[in-house]
Amino acid sequence: MQIVTLGPAGTYSHRAARAVDNNVGFKESVSAIVAAVDTEEYERGVVPIENSIEGSVTETLDSIADSDVAVTQEIVTPIRHALLAQSSEFELIASHSQALAQCRSYLEDTYPDVRAEAVASTARGVERAREDPGVAGIGHPDNAGDILTVISEDIQDRSSNATRFFVVAPETERVTAGGRSTVVVYPNANYPGLLLELLEAFADRDINLSRIESRPSGNRLGDYLFHIDFEAGLYESRAQEALKSIESIATDGWVKRLGSYDRRHVVE
Repeated sequence: MQIVTLGPAGTYSHRAARAVDNNVGFKESVSAIVAAVDTEEYERGVVPIENSIEGSVTETLDSIADSDVAVTQEIVTPIRHALLAQSSEFELIASHSQALAQCRSYLEDTYPDVRAEAVASTARGVERAREDPGVAGIGHPDNAGDILTVISEDIQDRSSNATRFFVVAPETERVTAGGRSTVVVYPNANYPGLLLELLEAFADRDINLSRIESRPSGNRLGDYLFHIDFEAGLYESRAQEALKSIESIATDGWVKRLGSYDRRHVVE
């Protein structure tokens, strides 16, 4: 199976993707990954959806809402950040914006005068550190290799740091079996009680929502769509009834079923 994820090799996305298959290709952005699966250039894509410290990855939310893809699996992996450099003397710390944010307290306390720069991925920051002795990167300690030194390990602000990844596939491979499901709802409406109605559709059927997030629709200011994760499979009658209710609310908009899936934990 051909898998595509955020590159270059050595990113946390790469570590998650290897749980699906070892035949992994790389793109430089989440939107490019989703597009590559949407056009069936690749059979599967692995994209980060939510971090336990920094929250949802908005690029992923927007990309899957704008594309015709399915979510077939959820992968949860712990995030262990280390500061990697050729020596303890450096003038710049380069890493993905999420990694910099997840290590904010450590960086402010330990390197308050060192400039931080966001790059496309943690692996890209580590590459910069290998090429330039004045640059340090943040990444998994296993990425140090022979050139870099692990200056400090477990520098994330919280030891419970973990990231959820979605495995996306072409829309034709969407399934309804699984313990969890994700939908995107665009009501194309705005009135008092709208959000309450959406929530009640699930609460009235004893379906737990594990995440709900609003994102701008892009159509006009103050207009939103909603990403909803819930703990039921699309094959279940209660889920079907809830979504039927949601569709009656969103008669001027749409409801996109991304699919049902199970959660898998990857510890290495």
